[in-house]
Amino acid sequence: MANVAENIVKTLHANGIDRVYGIPGDSLNGFTDALRKDGRIRWVHVRHEESAAFAAAADAGTTGELAVVAGSCGPGNLHLINGLYDAQRSRVPVLAIAAHIPTTEIGTGYFQETHPQELFRECSVYVEYVADPKQMPRLMEIAMRAAIEQRGVAVLVIPGDVALAEIEDDRAVVVRRARPVVAPSGAELEQAATLLNAAKRVTILAGAGVEGAHDEVIALADRLGAPIVHALRGKEFIEYDNPFDVGMTGLLGFASGYRAMEAADTLLVLGSDFPYEQFYPDHATTIQVDIRGSQLGKRHPLDLGLVGDVGATAEALLPRLARKDDRTHLDDATAHYRKTRKKLDELAVPAKGDRPIHPQYLARLLDEQAADDAIFTADVGSPTVWAARYLTMTEHRRLIGSFTHGSMANALLHGIGAQVAHPQRQVVALAGDGGLSMMLGELLTLTQNRLPVKTIVVNNSSLNFVELEMKAAGFVTYGTGLDNPSFAAIAEAMGIFARRVERSDELPDAVREVLAHDGPALLDVVTERQELSMPPAIEAAQVKGFALYAIRTVMSGRGDELLDLARANWRQLF
Repeated sequence: MANVAENIVKTLHANGIDRVYGIPGDSLNGFTDALRKDGRIRWVHVRHEESAAFAAAADAGTTGELAVVAGSCGPGNLHLINGLYDAQRSRVPVLAIAAHIPTTEIGTGYFQETHPQELFRECSVYVEYVADPKQMPRLMEIAMRAAIEQRGVAVLVIPGDVALAEIEDDRAVVVRRARPVVAPSGAELEQAATLLNAAKRVTILAGAGVEGAHDEVIALADRLGAPIVHALRGKEFIEYDNPFDVGMTGLLGFASGYRAMEAADTLLVLGSDFPYEQFYPDHATTIQVDIRGSQLGKRHPLDLGLVGDVGATAEALLPRLARKDDRTHLDDATAHYRKTRKKLDELAVPAKGDRPIHPQYLARLLDEQAADDAIFTADVGSPTVWAARYLTMTEHRRLIGSFTHGSMANALLHGIGAQVAHPQRQVVALAGDGGLSMMLGELLTLTQNRLPVKTIVVNNSSLNFVELEMKAAGFVTYGTGLDNPSFAAIAEAMGIFARRVERSDELPDAVREVLAHDGPALLDVVTERQELSMPPAIEAAQVKGFALYAIRTVMSGRGDELLDLARANWRQLF
């Protein structure tokens, strides 16, 4: 008779799962041994459980299918929590097997005892403790269905002895995602059409919810004469083949996206949970479409909220809309975008001589030389800024990051999962030096699993975005410097092809060589520490903050920083 662990493996295989991310441990022995005996599911061995969870998040995010991660009892599965938070907040389906201490020892303060079902409750759509083998396989099926249908994390907490217990019902149910088409009622669509037809200047804000609805949103923008602003997570789904694109808004965005929203008298928010209140226009009529009704009006007051798929809603709304022949608002927004784009591109140039490399130039070269279907991952902070502004999306490119949870060190970890899920595609991880050094051991995961991820290190010897935040708030930068080694030398010691570049004239060939290498490769790029990633609208408080920073920096005896700041950003400011 099969045991619980063997039934779990059988069920995973029946549902098309052919890989599980994790690190072995004694409480997981029943599960890993079941994988060994079955032989059809790959164990992707990482060096830290946090990496396993982030990898699973990227796997699920790029495939749209359930990904699986496992952690041993106590500290083992506790390490999963940061990556599981990322998966939950990115709304991707992940199943976590959290092993537990022996059943008879729970509640005694036993070695490595925690209470995983409580720890994981906030970062999951479903978490349950399996106390008796008779609960299985039903709880397994419930957990999988919850993760798939609610697009989130489901956690099964299983003591090692329960995993090894015989199971009475050895069934393996296939859980298929339901694919309903959801659209607002006719009356709601008429109400939306009335507001949109009466508007003179409509702007669309597109988020991650426009995935799969590219053509419908473009048709809607054409009918309304509306520029399309995208949130960061909407970039990969709406930026390409889009004559209505006016760029991104938000703290990482740029002026044209902000201006197109400010100039609107009606804002149509499609599938976006864009969180920054200060970037929404206060004066505009606001209509929001989201598949989750609980999201409506969450960020900004609404005149109308509609529950529905973006594609189905746009398709149903289109026949009710009169074409706007006055394209003044659209033409003005796209013209401003072209000027803004030109100014941004003028910053993506080589630095003179042996000056540190402008990170914009690095991002531009990556964009030009990467594959048309490359999967990019970006660390939170300045790498995300440069990715958002300089990586061009195509219909087949992807851009993955910890864009909602906002965790450091995600780029390499997401890159692992993306490469495992897509072994034939180019995966480029744009990593910060702080992020990479935090999880440096995962470079060994690349060599051990033969994953040809290209790791590009933005090496500015600092927690760069934190420094910018300090300056904007008026603080003297403190505790943000990093004494970095040569990441290229470390990578080479781990068996990875690597190059280190300190001059702009060496960078094009180095990027080309690293991207073309057949296997894992790392490019360590020494970049300008003082480069400013200016927000789209400088608020009075930020101007005041920079002034305070300047005064305090001079008073603290570090006035040379101001000279470096001015030198590095003279081309941006004048």
